[in-house]
Amino acid sequence: MSTPWIFAAEQKSAEVTDWAARIGWLVGLALFVALVYWLMRQGWKWRGTLQGDLPELAAVPTEPGPARLELSGRYHGSTTAGQWLDRIVAHGLGTRSRVELTLTDAGLSVVRPGATDFLVPAEQLREARLDKGIAGKVLAEGGLLVVTWAHGDKLLDSGFRSDHAAEHTAWVEAINSMTSTTTTDTEGAAR
Repeated sequence: MSTPWIFAAEQKSAEVTDWAARIGWLVGLALFVALVYWLMRQGWKWRGTLQGDLPELAAVPTEPGPARLELSGRYHGSTTAGQWLDRIVAHGLGTRSRVELTLTDAGLSVVRPGATDFLVPAEQLREARLDKGIAGKVLAEGGLLVVTWAHGDKLLDSGFRSDHAAEHTAWVEAINSMTSTTTTDTEGAAR
């Protein structure tokens, strides 16, 4: 007489795979991801269109003068001043990239490989501070150098992170000393 567990093992059938249903789900998921990506891209373009009133960025001069400070690091983007989530995307200001910053008497040269380079003229610099975040990037307290500058009729905040975070304090002091000098010169000329 045979044991009951042998019969149970012999009666097991092979697993059935419904390939049509699996392929259907994969195609549906791929279409959903493509739709989300397309909507995000359209939103980015729409935001750029809304910010089309921003003037063109000043070009980096070939001979900017002697450098006060130089920094190598990352550019994390620009936002409307005081609104750290309102990203500016017009003229490539929303593109994150590596950056080489140079502070001269002419202003702040922002050189970005793979993105648009620009100059923030000294008279447009307003202030610099240490902060912890800017549109889509949050770091430890004081881990981000944020430079506020005027562009057209808007004030913008641009976020930078040095490869050596200890450099940030010197940048804040240098930019703020330049802006206090520029403000004093402007007020004296207006009188």
